[in-house]
Amino acid sequence: MQPIISVSNLTKTYASGFKALNGINLDIQRGEIFALLGPNGAGKTTLISIICGIANLSAGKVEVGGHDINADYRVARSLIGLVPQELHTDAFESVWATVSFSRGLFGKPKNPAHIEKVLKDLSLWDKKDNKIITLSGGMKRRVMIAKALSHEPQILFLDEPTAGVDVELRKGMWEVVRQLRENGVTVILTTHYIEEAEEMADRIGVINKGEIILVEEKAKLMQKLGRKQLKLHLQGRLDTLPATLAPYHLELTEDGKELIYTYDTQSERTGITTLLSDLRDADIRFKDLSTTQSSLEEIFVNLVRTGA
Repeated sequence: MQPIISVSNLTKTYASGFKALNGINLDIQRGEIFALLGPNGAGKTTLISIICGIANLSAGKVEVGGHDINADYRVARSLIGLVPQELHTDAFESVWATVSFSRGLFGKPKNPAHIEKVLKDLSLWDKKDNKIITLSGGMKRRVMIAKALSHEPQILFLDEPTAGVDVELRKGMWEVVRQLRENGVTVILTTHYIEEAEEMADRIGVINKGEIILVEEKAKLMQKLGRKQLKLHLQGRLDTLPATLAPYHLELTEDGKELIYTYDTQSERTGITTLLSDLRDADIRFKDLSTTQSSLEEIFVNLVRTGA
């Protein structure tokens, strides 16, 4: 199946000589939720701006729905809805008026039924006559999404969609994104909240210093790069570790009551069986044990640190 967005050898160099993007190759599949992760200044917003036709590329090619973003700008741009990180709304307009106006900007005929559906889907229907200045931050963010969906795009870009939104509203926004995907909209989001990507994304891309360093299905990424930790709760306090246990690279907690063993889930042998045997030989007893899996945040931090 042809990707709905195809980025080939994309480079962006500013007049100062700074290279914000360097040889980006990326395909986004139709109907997926794709999370683009990266530290501040990594190039996330620049990449989105170029795909959306807001910024010019220096070299390479971008196609949206099979249309070149430069040669066939109007058609390509009409397929995209963009929710920027900053809240830009007409403070003294009503919700209904500002969303309807956004539809007109794309040359679409009036369609009150569609605007009504969008507002209802985003739980904004009861606020349709309210002036935007009276809305909460979370509701203003929803209005931004409604504006982006007003012209019935096939693709929705969400640049930090829950920035400044409390936890409860953030989870509500996740439900909105899932519903959009069920309605056939391809969703690309950038986020600083790693749990947001872990919760929603089908695939994850990591960008750092203007280069894509990894694109992977979320489940495969966590399986491939995830590590597990075995935590042993000791019966008594341990001040130092015997030299015989050095090969396991164990971590002893500050209170001396827990041992932590980190192992690779992809290895043929975890080493747990021999560890427990060596602990017994060293007369170290434990009363309980538990395991935890690496979070996506830990994987992301490690990827950015190593650059691979």
